[in-house]
Amino acid sequence: MLILTAQEVTLAQTANDKITAIKNIAQRLTEQGYVKADYVDGMLNREQQSSTFLGNGIAIPHGTTETRDLVQKTGVSVHHFPEGVDWGNGTVYVAIGIAAKSDEHLGILKQLTKVLSADGVEAALKNAKTEQDIIEVLNGKTQLMADFDASLIQLKFPASDMLQMTAVAGGLLRNTGCTGDDYISEIITKKPTDLANGLWLVSGGNGVHRSAMSFVSTANDCEFEGKQVKGLIAFAACNASHKPLLYKLTQLILSKRQDDILNADINGLLELFDLTEKAPEIAQESANSAVFKVKNTHGLHARPGAMLVAEVKKFEATIRVQNLDGEGTSVNAKSLMKVIALGVKHGHRLQFTADGVDAELALTSIGKAIESGLGEG
Repeated sequence: MLILTAQEVTLAQTANDKITAIKNIAQRLTEQGYVKADYVDGMLNREQQSSTFLGNGIAIPHGTTETRDLVQKTGVSVHHFPEGVDWGNGTVYVAIGIAAKSDEHLGILKQLTKVLSADGVEAALKNAKTEQDIIEVLNGKTQLMADFDASLIQLKFPASDMLQMTAVAGGLLRNTGCTGDDYISEIITKKPTDLANGLWLVSGGNGVHRSAMSFVSTANDCEFEGKQVKGLIAFAACNASHKPLLYKLTQLILSKRQDDILNADINGLLELFDLTEKAPEIAQESANSAVFKVKNTHGLHARPGAMLVAEVKKFEATIRVQNLDGEGTSVNAKSLMKVIALGVKHGHRLQFTADGVDAELALTSIGKAIESGLGEG
């Protein structure tokens, strides 16, 4: 599988527009011996057919199927644009020029989908300083979501005051390797924020190795400055990855769901703060299902994937798809990123499940689109 490495990264590039950016990337691919000089025409033609912007500051300019014979060996060239380039439907901070003789680039597309929907990716790419910074973001190694799991939750601790609560919350973060002692020293001197109904909040940034959130509730009647204390949430922040959790907490507080937080068990707390996409339930007894084999020589790369999703979006029905020859995960068929992440290659079988008034018509139309080659003949 094609793997992104720091050796393919060119830092601090500038371009007035995407055409200039693509030409520069094509030149670099040529210099690296990946493609012949005329490959740039294929990249520009591909961009005219449909944008290669994926979202979150990332684009993947590449040639057309007609210019694959100009690829001498498979490779990539990653260009970093800290000032951004207007790609027509979004700003690009990292463009990955791809030269692929076959379907090797599907691995990169699948890999990228893991970070394309995550908060903080765009800012991380924009502010990257080294080649390794960029590769770690694209490989999903940069922390984009603050830690919050069962090891960061302590329920019904026999605390008698806020100081003990704060020390325990800080201790959970330290014991999981997210912070050091400096963090605990900071938060025990801070005045916590009252979130009402006995729920409190404290935060700090000293000695933080990984952004995270912890939660402690007390089994005792406890007060701070005359107000009841039932639970304490502690944030440790060393980057922006805590913001989605903080936003989720804000939503819960505005909805007056403090008691839901305070009375939840560990699994309930994790569900309350779960930021992952929830798959819509489809009643199997009313759902329509069909299996189609992908005929495209190079699988569902960006263009045929976009054609498939565009076809699916024509219908109101809830439609999900899974790659029977892949990992078997069922995803929203109306999400290009989710569909590409299935890593569909030539000959793979896709099972579509649809539920809604036009479900049967949707499956028929999808089958025809796949049979016709999804724009590739």
